[in-house]
Amino acid sequence: MAKGILDYEIGDQVEVFLLIKSSSKGIASNGKPFLTLILQDQSGDIEAKLWDVSEGDEITYGAENIVKVLGDIQNYRGRTQLKIRQIRPSSTSDGVQLSDFLETAPIGQDEMSSKITQYIFDMKNPNIQRLTRHLLKKHHQAFLEFPAATKNHHEFVSGLAYHVVSMLDLAKAISGLYPSLDTDLLYAGVILHDLGKVIELSGPVAASYTVEGNLLGHITIMVTEIGKAAEELDISGEEVVILQHLVLSHHGKAEWGSPKPPMIKEAEILHYIDNLDAKMNMLDRALARVKPGEFSERVFALDNRSFYKPVFHK
Repeated sequence: MAKGILDYEIGDQVEVFLLIKSSSKGIASNGKPFLTLILQDQSGDIEAKLWDVSEGDEITYGAENIVKVLGDIQNYRGRTQLKIRQIRPSSTSDGVQLSDFLETAPIGQDEMSSKITQYIFDMKNPNIQRLTRHLLKKHHQAFLEFPAATKNHHEFVSGLAYHVVSMLDLAKAISGLYPSLDTDLLYAGVILHDLGKVIELSGPVAASYTVEGNLLGHITIMVTEIGKAAEELDISGEEVVILQHLVLSHHGKAEWGSPKPPMIKEAEILHYIDNLDAKMNMLDRALARVKPGEFSERVFALDNRSFYKPVFHK
C-alpha cells in the first residue's frame, strides 16, 4: 500500500497527489486573499494554506479537484500542516482518479446493508418495522454512500452506514444488560436518527450542506420524513410520535441541537449511544496519527483537548 499523507513525519518533504476536500477563502493581515485547503487521500486529511491567490485560483483549487503538491510536513501551533512549495492541478496524463483518494468505511456496503436488514427483521412491532424499512428503502443508496458528517466524526464515504452499524451493535449489547429497554424503538431510533443527512448533505465526496441542510437541518428533515411515511403507509399509532421524538431528542440538549430533550428511556439511551460512537471515532482517528508516548492534536469537538497514547499501547 502506498504511503498516505498521514504516514509522513514532521520535517518530511513530500511530492504527492491529493484531493481537495474543502477550500475556503480568507484575507491575510497584509490584505491579500489566501485559501485554506483541506487535502486528503485514503489515509485521512491535512490542512494547507495557499497564499496570494487570484480569483482563478479559487476555481482551480476548489473542492473535489485533484492536485499535485510539493511541500513540507510541519507543526504549526500544535497541529500538523502541509506547507506548500509548489502546487498544480492534475491532468489526465497523471493517471490518477477520484477513487484513489477517498477514505471509506472499514467494512463493505453489502455487509453493512445485510447487518441493518437483520436488525429490522428482528423488530416485533409491525408499525415500527414497516416505517423503518420504508424510510431506509426510500433513501437506501444514499444512506450506504454518504458520510455521517462534514467533519469531526465518520466524515468518510459510507461513514453514515458504518456509524449506524456500530450503534446498532452497541444498542444490542446494552439491551442485553438492561432488558427493560424496547429494542424495536432503540434499533429504529439508531437507523433513523441521522437518515436526514442524505438530504442535509451534498453527497459522499467533499460533503457540504445543501440549502435544505442549512435552512432545516437533518433532525427537522427526518421528523417530516417519518410523518410522510406514516401517511403513505396509513399508520397512525403512537409509534409515529415516539419515533419522531427519538429523532428530535438524539442530540440531548437544546444547545447541542435538539429541539426536545430525551423524554423516554430509549431516547436517553439513543443519545448516549450516538455520543459514545461519535467520540470513539474521533479519538481513534486522532490517536491513529500519533506514536505511543505522544499527544494528539487538539480535538475541537472534545473540548479542544489533546489525548495521550500510552507507550505500552501497540
